Amino acid sequence: MRLLQRDNASNYTVTADLRADGIPPYAILSHTWGTDEVIYNDVKTTPNDWHKKDGYAKIKFCADQAQRHGLQHFWVGSCCIDKSDAIERQTAINSMFKWYRGAQRCYVFLSDVSCLSTSCSATSSQQPGVALWDAAFRGSRWFTRGWTLQELIAPQIIEFYSRKGVFFGDKRSLEAVIRDVTGIPARALRNIPLFHFTTLEREAWCDGPGTNRGFHSIAETGISSKRHDNPRERTTFDQL
Repeated sequence: MRLLQRDNASNYTVTADLRADGIPPYAILSHTWGTDEVIYNDVKTTPNDWHKKDGYAKIKFCADQAQRHGLQHFWVGSCCIDKSDAIERQTAINSMFKWYRGAQRCYVFLSDVSCLSTSCSATSSQQPGVALWDAAFRGSRWFTRGWTLQELIAPQIIEFYSRKGVFFGDKRSLEAVIRDVTGIPARALRNIPLFHFTTLEREAWCDGPGTNRGFHSIAETGISSKRHDNPRERTTFDQL
């Protein structure tokens, strides 16, 4: 696992591949991919000319949030994995649940939900008590991703932000909305050990409320259907 860090001069560096017993506390980003992402080959360059890419905004956001929470390291999948290396890519896929579970905090960056601090608390005149951002939040492309299932369940703390960095709430405070959108039961969102759920229940989460939610196949959720006799070799589906 590689991690990013930012120094006082706002220079970013990526660590070497860290052993499991040498990974420091870190934050992790959950996001949707855009057309101009910062990738692994970019972050290896000096100076950081990739700051001009559109994808830099979410990296800066993650670095800022991590710093606020006293974390020196953070992980962003688009640039911490060398996707040109097929073996590394597959290893990362198989490790994803573990990496999200091991993070101190997970930040969800909703690039298609715009909310300024002055408008975030405003409510709808048609639906008193319902925030104006509610519909945009529910309709975010983030909820249609195959990776969303495990990125919702794995982290202990997960926080949701607009593309302007405005905080909407965490997994607990937004529990009812998340349950409505995804069909994942509230108990599963509360970090209850997953062995309390049957295999059929866990498979149902992949189906979600409908195939348009992106949970319609094990393959698309990044959950491997392979089984191993050795518990240490369990893949993400087995961990679910």
